[in-house]
Amino acid sequence: MGFLSKWQPQLLSVLRIVTGLLFLEHGTAKILHFPHLAMFDGLKLASIGGFTGSLELVGGALVTIGLFTRYAAFILSGEMAVAYWMVHAKTSFFPIQNMGDPAILYCFVFLYLAAAGAGPWSIDRK
Repeated sequence: MGFLSKWQPQLLSVLRIVTGLLFLEHGTAKILHFPHLAMFDGLKLASIGGFTGSLELVGGALVTIGLFTRYAAFILSGEMAVAYWMVHAKTSFFPIQNMGDPAILYCFVFLYLAAAGAGPWSIDRK
């Protein structure tokens, strides 16, 4: 797999962009109601869901474009750790049962991005 080594910096950027876009969608669904999810109807900005939606919207956008990536990713990693323990872990110890797999993956991908940086295709790099 050595042939992939030369693409490592660019793939770091791809990982960041894809993760940021997927996470941004959580924020747009909660705050902008796009795409529409009925579970977020009536969500108040001054609630935990509104706060996390704001983090997901702003943080997801920052990670996607690669601006203040390390800081944003570190905060989002913490958000996902708290989300896992506050929401998912209460129902079961096992992530497959408590539906917490995405929160765990986001937590550790964001932690990696906080350590590794944004990669070459980013505003941070400019």
